[in-house]
Amino acid sequence: MNSKKIIAIIYGGDSSEIVVSRKSAEGIQSFIDTDKYDIVSVCMEGKSWNAIIDNNEYCIDKNDFSYTINNIKYCIDFAYITIHGTPGEDGKLQGYFELLDIPYSSCGVLASSLTFNKFACNNYLKGFGLKVADSLMIRKGINYDANAIVEKLGLPCFVKPNAGGSSFGITKVKKAEEMEEALKNAFSESDEVIIEQFIKGLEVTCGLYKTHNNTSIFPLTEVIPANEFFDFEAKYNADKVQEITPARVPEETTNRIQQISSMIYDILACKGIVRVDYIISENQIYLLEVNTTPGMTKTSFIPQQIAAAKLDIKDVFTEIIESNIA
Repeated sequence: MNSKKIIAIIYGGDSSEIVVSRKSAEGIQSFIDTDKYDIVSVCMEGKSWNAIIDNNEYCIDKNDFSYTINNIKYCIDFAYITIHGTPGEDGKLQGYFELLDIPYSSCGVLASSLTFNKFACNNYLKGFGLKVADSLMIRKGINYDANAIVEKLGLPCFVKPNAGGSSFGITKVKKAEEMEEALKNAFSESDEVIIEQFIKGLEVTCGLYKTHNNTSIFPLTEVIPANEFFDFEAKYNADKVQEITPARVPEETTNRIQQISSMIYDILACKGIVRVDYIISENQIYLLEVNTTPGMTKTSFIPQQIAAAKLDIKDVFTEIIESNIA
């Protein structure tokens, strides 16, 4: 009888980020130790949930997240969630697994839901003394005055979906007449849109995870996009961005950002691997956003940072899995 625990890598989702989710699932599959675990990929798209084994699809029983092959029922032991966007990053899937008492990789319901709402999360963390860019949030269907927005936040500014990632729907607005089109673009991805003050500076990102027995805060990555900002093209096209790990910033700044990232992790009661993005401007550190389901392609920030920390990525994933199923 096979004694290996079954790890489900869950990808897909119901947003534009599904293409990124597929790539992350491929990365995670290569990072998990197959000598220790059996791996099954589970694709979730709308109401279609399927375990994919040897190119065959087996319908997931939503009553207990099991699948059946040749009249043999398989129940998973651990869910590694790598859906970017809804329902895997906003707390919905986390709540489902909580009800089924199935351990999973990412933050809990509240932390996932809060961090998915960038405006709410940043303003919540602002209350703990973190610096964030000035911003406004508007909802679809609510009247707004584009000129008043420009007057308050200045130009250039960023218009972005409040819920979402991978830089879908983001526009850097340089002229007031560009605001309407930028808002339309962002509303195509989310029912809420943030307009955020532009802060000129160096973008860095810090990954980390904590277990009961260990805290690992990775080296920073410095992000230098060839485009005007770190857009979707820059994130997934190596020719459009320069990523330097460890970042070329003073040791004191690195230590401070790592300390802030650790504090944020604890404030939000995070779990699993989290990535926090920042802008360093005139010696001030500004929080951009907290990512609780960061990209996990082989060239993503987190694998780069794990390598720079001289850690074995299979050991990292084993530790995260074991800390949740022990």
